Amino acid sequence: MSLPSFLKGILLALFCAPLLAIADPALTVSAENPSGIAAPGQKIVWHVAVTDDPQHTVQSGTYVLKKGNAQVIGQGTLNFEAGPATIAATLNEPGTVLAEISAPMDGKKTLQTLAGAAFTPDQLMPSSPAPNDFDAFWASKIAELNAMPEHPVLERKESGKAGVDYWKITLDNIRGTHIYGQLARPATGDKLPAMLVVQWAGVYALKKEFATNPAHDGWLVLNINAHDLPIDNAQEFYDALGQNELKAYTSIGNDDREQSYFLRMFLACYRAAEYLSNRPDWDGRTLVVTGASQGGWQALATAALHPKITAVLILVPAGCDHTGALAGRNPGWPGWARHAEGKDPAKVLETARYFDGVNFAARVRCPTLVGMGLLDSTSPPSGVFSAFNQLRGAKELVVMPDADHRPFNNSHSPYYQRTAAWLSALSKGQPAPVEKTGTLGQ
Repeated sequence: MSLPSFLKGILLALFCAPLLAIADPALTVSAENPSGIAAPGQKIVWHVAVTDDPQHTVQSGTYVLKKGNAQVIGQGTLNFEAGPATIAATLNEPGTVLAEISAPMDGKKTLQTLAGAAFTPDQLMPSSPAPNDFDAFWASKIAELNAMPEHPVLERKESGKAGVDYWKITLDNIRGTHIYGQLARPATGDKLPAMLVVQWAGVYALKKEFATNPAHDGWLVLNINAHDLPIDNAQEFYDALGQNELKAYTSIGNDDREQSYFLRMFLACYRAAEYLSNRPDWDGRTLVVTGASQGGWQALATAALHPKITAVLILVPAGCDHTGALAGRNPGWPGWARHAEGKDPAKVLETARYFDGVNFAARVRCPTLVGMGLLDSTSPPSGVFSAFNQLRGAKELVVMPDADHRPFNNSHSPYYQRTAAWLSALSKGQPAPVEKTGTLGQ
């Protein structure tokens, strides 16, 4: 199935950054078990080779094995003089292992690569339970939001794409804040499937194609800024904020659930979904929320809180397993509990539990597609597996053994292909095509 323009324009734009040319020589890893998945007690074996090194400048290396991307459970040396070297890893309980591999080159540079594995990941559980008043807290915040009108303001603009109508939109949010976004839809059609697109981390403008590409494919689309900021100012505007007031936005209010930066952000997602569901051109049947990294985290929160969300499609979701250190695991971005400077660490950790993607996942009952990489240190696989295992609806997990957080070397393509299949079916009002072969689904 060919990728729709939505994927070409949005998913392939995720975390867009120039790729640096890989210096020669290089380390390459091949696995005896390409899936990267094993049962406790079984071995995962990797073969590490040096390529493009005719002068044999790289003769040795080292590796460190980390359970849950955190606990060192093994380390050793690698000898490349006779060819590829071998690393083996195993666990006796459910968990994940990350192999960090390095090799010096002529004393000038150190080559580095990663390998990952998971052992019975469908049994990975949350590192701590949700707070007893988790649902009551979020119900009270939604009530606070609902007490104030949306006050939608739409400003029609040129879409830049034939057959697509486009508007800038502003909605009111809690406590005098606002939601800024862009709305797009096909120029024809009375009733349309709807899509809410939420954004990855950082401070930046929104590209029109984030909304116009899926609109061109037949969707009613609302794409919102994660911040209380206009969507199309000059780059210097966002750079200044990202280097100053919003440089550490993830830690703002991280010791108080009423003041957390993510409270406004998640309620903005709820209000955006509510706005879409109240539009007369929504078909009343399909309301998808999608995003990657921070966007995946927002999507989980949206689906947990808003009852009209009918499907979730997320890639390398952040915000999972904030309390992972309690289970010896590295928490997902933004490493909530690590940013307690000048604050009570206990309050920071307690606040984190109200915003944990794992706890939101336990309240998601609609079909969900999740893509994740075994090499990801930003959204460690242990936390993503834990969140996936809590989902209550039909679900599919695309495990990408050679993928990190960013889509280097087309490593996220398996997720993109499954997203194309899901969106094709959902746009027609068909059930989510949950697939179990080659993925984890149920």
